[in-house]
Amino acid sequence: MKLITMLLLAAQYLFRYRRRYLFLFLALAFGFGIISFIRAAKDGMAENVYFSARGHYAGDIVIRGDNADYSHADHFDGEDTAFILETAEQLQLDPSGTAVRTDLYGRASVYFNGAVMPLKYVQGIDWENEAAYFSALSYDGLPGNPGDDTMLLSEPLAKSLGIRQGDSVVLETETGGAAKNTGVFVIAGIIRDSSIFGYYKAYIARETLNSLIGFDAGDCSFIGFTFKDHSRTPQKTVLLRNALAQKFPTAPFLRDREDYNFERSKNWEGLRVFVLTIPVFLSEVDQLLNAMDILSYLLYGMMLIIIMVSAGVTYRLILHERVREIGTMRAIGFYERDVQFILVLEALGLGILSLIAGFFFARLLSAVLARLSFAWFPGFEIFLRNGRLTALYLPKTTVINILAVFCMLLPSIWFLSFRVTRNHLPLLLNGDTL
Repeated sequence: MKLITMLLLAAQYLFRYRRRYLFLFLALAFGFGIISFIRAAKDGMAENVYFSARGHYAGDIVIRGDNADYSHADHFDGEDTAFILETAEQLQLDPSGTAVRTDLYGRASVYFNGAVMPLKYVQGIDWENEAAYFSALSYDGLPGNPGDDTMLLSEPLAKSLGIRQGDSVVLETETGGAAKNTGVFVIAGIIRDSSIFGYYKAYIARETLNSLIGFDAGDCSFIGFTFKDHSRTPQKTVLLRNALAQKFPTAPFLRDREDYNFERSKNWEGLRVFVLTIPVFLSEVDQLLNAMDILSYLLYGMMLIIIMVSAGVTYRLILHERVREIGTMRAIGFYERDVQFILVLEALGLGILSLIAGFFFARLLSAVLARLSFAWFPGFEIFLRNGRLTALYLPKTTVINILAVFCMLLPSIWFLSFRVTRNHLPLLLNGDTL
């Protein structure tokens, strides 16, 4: 009953002094909004990078076959491919998607109307197996049905050569050594992807690419496994790597791109298997995200300091005006701790209202920035989704932000309330301040 009385009193006082609290309310809402947006934007950018890379490398776990007998591309033969897929099934990894691709890196060119443009990536795809992934991509127009003699092409390359959907192009590939091979393909679709993963990239049928570069029909370069929940990817990677190491020469667990490049620079004969995760490929991008993290933490700290200072100054002024009122509460029988508790409850109520307003302010900022184009920022596309900046409001991060604000707000207010209520009653009734 006493607690309910104190809650009602705190609510009444908060409403009565709403004009005095307005500045603190705005400071809290603005600060929490900026804090939430900064963290959500960073988390959204990290998530976009991860999913862009996962689409490019075709999985959360990627098994690549670096075969010394094939200098122009990574290689698994059909028997090795079947063994890896069977091993994954026996381990019950439970992937939501499995991709088997052939990858040709930096050894192909596209010819169109007498002009030529080198391709950074050519990937051979099992169209039917990966239909869901390619149907979810953004295209310039409606894509046609891919087949053995069709190609999906990245928009930057298509624009450079003036290629449109339905045009025929010639693809030239290396087959190892100085040998080359060519094929004619119809452009079934143009993919809107100008990130580092999509620039100068083409997709064709895997068996077609295999025939162009000298692979057998069932061969591939890598196998990717995608999971709905990628939080357990490290544990699954350990299981898969240890199982494959019983049959193949297998590289050790790798932490980043530097380790990966070092291992690949070694000499060996025949096949060597690499079991990789997306963070290995994104180590350089992670360094940039970490730098952005440092900046976000600096802004985060500045906003928290502003909140603490604003709370202290505003509450000092409010308590200055309410000294006699506090003295009257003491005179009619309220204990010091009761008055302190009521004042803290007022601050708690103000904080809750401010955080709600701040959260909507953060979502408003996100909506505004999501409408802006960042195409003018070279290389920034990797952090975007469909060309737009997206914010990711994670429950854990939101709770941490809320706790951080209250850790700044409540102690400073309680300290000021403690100092005031501890004054002698005659001094309070006389209006003596802090």
